[in-house]
Amino acid sequence: MKRAVRKAVFPVAGLGTRFLPATKAMPKEMLPIVDKPLIHYAVEEAKAAGIEQFFFVTSRQKSAIEDHFDRAFELESMLRERGKTDLLGELEARMPEPGQISYTRQQTPLGLGHAVWCARTLVGDEPFAVLLADDLLLCEKPCLAQMVEAYGETGGNLAAVIEVPREETKRYGVLDVVADDGRLVRARGLVEKPEPANAPSTLTIIGRYIIQPEVFAHLGNGEAGMNGEIQLTDALARLIAEGQAFHGLRFEGKRFDCGDKLGFLEATVALALAHPELGPALRPLLKSYLL
Repeated sequence: MKRAVRKAVFPVAGLGTRFLPATKAMPKEMLPIVDKPLIHYAVEEAKAAGIEQFFFVTSRQKSAIEDHFDRAFELESMLRERGKTDLLGELEARMPEPGQISYTRQQTPLGLGHAVWCARTLVGDEPFAVLLADDLLLCEKPCLAQMVEAYGETGGNLAAVIEVPREETKRYGVLDVVADDGRLVRARGLVEKPEPANAPSTLTIIGRYIIQPEVFAHLGNGEAGMNGEIQLTDALARLIAEGQAFHGLRFEGKRFDCGDKLGFLEATVALALAHPELGPALRPLLKSYLL
């Protein structure tokens, strides 16, 4: 019997150097896309997928993330006094329940695999999701909800995947595909950031995973991979070698790479155009700049 996915890990310890000077004092995960910070989109996606516990792997100067997911009594009081019940209701609706959120620190930046390993005592011995806030996914049905549904079919380990041009494989973890039905693919191996000529496919992992807890044993070995970091992809490849299934899901929706400035701008424009209040006014405004 497959165990339900109730817990999610959000690795948010990165320095966000590509967005300096904006991220000198502000976590990159708190940069806003229209009217919500990046990390909030990821948390909302997790909630929509049935996640009950939210674990953030942070580092120094990330207290703004904790404050964002806490009560703001002075603000709430002011909104109540001014009769802004719509805004107050929106804030309260987005707030996780008490006890649902926990934080732990990655004291040394040793890679994504190490960040996930830092959450091992919070996750315990059950499958869990990993969401990278840099990847903002615009889907009619939230991506993680699609993955939870697919996980019910496959079990094992699962990641959201996209096709990329071959010259871009050196930026991603790449699947060595053994079976493909158009929606789900099964991998016999994973390679982290291969050179295009050596990439086993052009099907690459983005920042959404469902992972079995046995991964922690491999991450805990502390073996450095690409760039001298502890790579999550390497640990997942070892689980495949041990006989655990690994599938990739071609999710329905669009992915924006918000770890990149152009991707961040594209996401802002796309979500603003989709906004019921801002979209109608923004469309002609954008056209005026393209004349």
